[in-house]
Amino acid sequence: MRKFLKWLGISMTAAVLLVGGYYAYSIYHFTNQISVASGQDSKFKPQTQTSTNVQPVEVSLPPEWDGTERVNILLLGGDSRGEDSGRSDSVMVASVDPVTKKATLMSILRDTYVKIPGHGQSRLNAAFSYGGPDLTRQTVSDLLGIPIQYYVYTDFNGFIALVDSVGGIDLDVEKDMHYTSKADKHQFDIDLKKGMQHMDGKTALQYVRFRHDATSDFTRTERQRKFITELGSKIQSTSSLIKLPSILNSISPYIETNLSTTEMLQLASLGFNIDAKTVAKQQIPPNELVRGETIKGAQVLGVDERKLKRFIQNLFEQENKPVTTTVEAATTTNDTP
Repeated sequence: MRKFLKWLGISMTAAVLLVGGYYAYSIYHFTNQISVASGQDSKFKPQTQTSTNVQPVEVSLPPEWDGTERVNILLLGGDSRGEDSGRSDSVMVASVDPVTKKATLMSILRDTYVKIPGHGQSRLNAAFSYGGPDLTRQTVSDLLGIPIQYYVYTDFNGFIALVDSVGGIDLDVEKDMHYTSKADKHQFDIDLKKGMQHMDGKTALQYVRFRHDATSDFTRTERQRKFITELGSKIQSTSSLIKLPSILNSISPYIETNLSTTEMLQLASLGFNIDAKTVAKQQIPPNELVRGETIKGAQVLGVDERKLKRFIQNLFEQENKPVTTTVEAATTTNDTP
């Protein structure tokens, strides 16, 4: 019996080491596949330039993150159809304070009229077609007045693969959604019914892309924040952690980032310490700072950048304020003469 227990212990230890080694290899292989910091070629294909007014611009390097200060990550969803990289279909910034373990998810309206380094002024989503993730990172950093250290980019195929790899998402669709497009040969048509439903990758893509209602991109970005929160919770679940190697393998062909392997592991550890459902969500620019404008015949969203930068700083300050509980509030009230 003692000999049997000894061999059982050895076998269990070996199994744990093998599983741990498999997971470690999967993570290491994944991070090296998707990171331009590890020498991988960028998946970004520049749009062919025809304008003689476009000036070459050297995009500034992202500021280093020391692991203790707030980190800001640009999340980009591209609408590439294969010929070139297209434009950014969704632009978000995930801002995380590693000390307080609080996070804010900001979705930026893609029609916001911004200064794009080396390219004058245009809608925000044009920055991606001009210079890819790095130029978009610098443009958003200048707009918000915050350092953006990293970016993570994926396209439609990557989004579909990620949702499918975690087994889909259960979500309550708030209204019927319908849209068809001959330009895409109906590949990305939208046809959703109101009510709770289980979404696979293709269905989820329809949900986060729909913008053909009265409030257009305003409600679309709200849906995107809602969906990303649910997806984050699903990724943090035990079932997804068990399937982690297969999840990483399925999405690696479609993702690009400037995060190094070490930085990805740091942020992954930080991310799993934050409850996805507690993440604050914010539209940028907020409604009170947005103004509709027509520039060169195009409808765009104007914003006072100085006011927007102050709004962002106030947002972070409010996030870091301690939450006063009901008991604490009652005690404070009773102690007041």
